[in-house]
Amino acid sequence: MKRFKQMSVHAIFIGIGLFANVAFAQDSAKANAIAESKIRNIDGVAAVVNTGYVTRKEIDDRIAALKKQGVKLPEDGTVRKTILDRLILEKIQLQNAEQEGVVVSNKELDKIIGDIAAKNKLSVAEFKAKVTASGTTFERYKQLLRDDVMITRYREREVEAKLKISDAEIDNFIAERTRAISGAGTPRSAPAAKGEPEEINLAQIFIPVDAGAGAGAQAEAKKKADALLKDARGDVDFMQLGAMAAKDNPKIKFQELGYRTPDRLPQLFYEAVRNTGGGQVANTVVKSPAGYHVLKVLDRRATGASAPPQQASTPDAGSPAPQNIPITQTLSRHILLRSRAGLSDQDAERRLQGYRDQVRVKTADFAELAKKYSEDGSAPNGGELGWMSPGDLVPEFEQAMNRLQIGEISNPVKTEFGWHLIQVLERREGQLTVEKQRQFARAAIRERKFDQAYQEWMRELRDNATVKILNVEDEASSAPR
Repeated sequence: MKRFKQMSVHAIFIGIGLFANVAFAQDSAKANAIAESKIRNIDGVAAVVNTGYVTRKEIDDRIAALKKQGVKLPEDGTVRKTILDRLILEKIQLQNAEQEGVVVSNKELDKIIGDIAAKNKLSVAEFKAKVTASGTTFERYKQLLRDDVMITRYREREVEAKLKISDAEIDNFIAERTRAISGAGTPRSAPAAKGEPEEINLAQIFIPVDAGAGAGAQAEAKKKADALLKDARGDVDFMQLGAMAAKDNPKIKFQELGYRTPDRLPQLFYEAVRNTGGGQVANTVVKSPAGYHVLKVLDRRATGASAPPQQASTPDAGSPAPQNIPITQTLSRHILLRSRAGLSDQDAERRLQGYRDQVRVKTADFAELAKKYSEDGSAPNGGELGWMSPGDLVPEFEQAMNRLQIGEISNPVKTEFGWHLIQVLERREGQLTVEKQRQFARAAIRERKFDQAYQEWMRELRDNATVKILNVEDEASSAPR
């Protein structure tokens, strides 16, 4: 299960999401073409989108679903406008997909539904009953699922399939990382103009400490972080400093996050480096629930700008040759409870804590509990994930895993996929081969390019659509203003 985002077929995640949130979409039926002169508020139309529309009820249902999931919504009155914008973009994508001939056959849809049912450990008949019990018809559910698969396929065709990554880009990416490890200087981009969107290339040295650790352990971790911050301000390469710290204490991790817009950085990180220039270290150590973070801004640039000129683009320019990098690999297993309607965070934590207690007092076996209760594809293997290298797993999972001793079981850990109970089975020293580095570089470059291309594509879709906002403020049950 490399990097949880690759755990399952994408359509399965779509289906699970629909199953969890089907209540909010009951009235989001596709509209027949209507003439603008005949638009009436009887049906609670919030916006006309080309030849279709978005209803106020759809907005209400989306808000209700988010609240039911425990999402904290802004109280400044912007939530309805934000959700309407999202629904408009979904509507445009679906309309364009239909026009471009993107289809999902009944046979394909039945196969996807079968996979979703199996993922939920249900027969198709049981799954149908669950959907009906949630308050919608199964036919409506199938239509929503078909729409989402169509949108996904359209997006893949229009954005992902058109991304091109050259060998030169991969070589430059690896050269930058190799220079960082070897201590060579890193060229920096011209900063973004005032008020212009920007991207920040941030690096961190992370000193983990359990939130429930005593004052002594907290003080010791803070002392180590402060010492690293002091060293980072001197004439030393930041990544090399992190490598040395990790060598002394394998629990300490260091990483380069790559170019990210501020909204894709943890809020704590961005606030700490908001006014920090390229090549500079954050003024203070950042404390998070996971531990302490020493941050350095490697570069800042205008959004969409190309990477800074490479001083080592030719062999005689002094670029270190790519080489294998020593790493620590971890063998672990987990129990996953997916986020879904009807399972609150408190219930998930309570259930996993119960499993943890059973294993610790030896009244249950971790692998058997995973086979019976885990909602991940690794369940048949007792939750075992195989040997994982740094960066293979989502950060929250990896950080929690790295804090564990061999045989130790974590407290419940939340990620974007749900709640996990993690146990470390073994660790070993390995090598990040040159080929593996190229695979990592390609994935990192693709992620960066996809973010940029996707945002630009969405802007073009919105700009080319005919949209008229009618009434976003009122709820569907309210009289029109």
